Amino acid sequence: MRANPIRQIWAEGKWVLNAWCAIPSPFAAEVMANLGWDSVTVDMQHGVNDYQSAVGMFQAISTTRAAPMARVPWNDPAIVMKMLDAGAYGLICPLVNSAEEAERFAKACRYPPRGYRSSGPIRALIYGGADYFDHADDTIVTFAMIETTDALANLDGILAVEEIDAVYIGPSDLSLSLGCKPGLDRTEPVVVDAIETILAAAKRHGKRAGIQCNDTGYARRMIESGFDLVTVMSDQRLLAAAGNKVVADMREGGA
Repeated sequence: MRANPIRQIWAEGKWVLNAWCAIPSPFAAEVMANLGWDSVTVDMQHGVNDYQSAVGMFQAISTTRAAPMARVPWNDPAIVMKMLDAGAYGLICPLVNSAEEAERFAKACRYPPRGYRSSGPIRALIYGGADYFDHADDTIVTFAMIETTDALANLDGILAVEEIDAVYIGPSDLSLSLGCKPGLDRTEPVVVDAIETILAAAKRHGKRAGIQCNDTGYARRMIESGFDLVTVMSDQRLLAAAGNKVVADMREGGA
């Protein structure tokens, strides 16, 4: 089976640089994947992506060494299994608030006896290889999103779920849950404390930790603090930032 670059990078003691795709375009995903990211995530929760566009984006990402990932829209075994069958090598599940919810997600990602994933890897066989079934359980990476006060209260139980490989912090929802404004790269003490608590718990349980960032400086600080994966901006945000700069430069130049 094709190796998972995420697991390879972690095995080398390094961190993963993850791209984020909100725009439903295989070509946009192909452009992103060719820039040198370690993994590329198709966002099906808040991005403008559905299953069909995600499959095309996976096909484009698969022309590169980047690991294809997806954030599923909800903790629904149906879409979890379909994305794995489509060739996802990593899944991020939003709003995991309890050990029971973590187990529901993680077991949908594993074949029996470790889970209850149904067998039908229609595209995963093409991407992963003919021996996909033999190695998929140990190749796929499962991320449970920690982004509420309920999840914080149940953090040790969530991290104790064996088939959860990592947690992923959604700063916007976490901030909202803590009574702050939503957004990335938060500096409010209560949010900073929560992020540090989640990271420390992940390390204590031998799990990996990822976080969504909006700035390279903030992302570097997260890496230095011990995070194993950072997402920096998104295709939409990168496009807007570059476009805004061009327009501003032209207007200031009197064009």
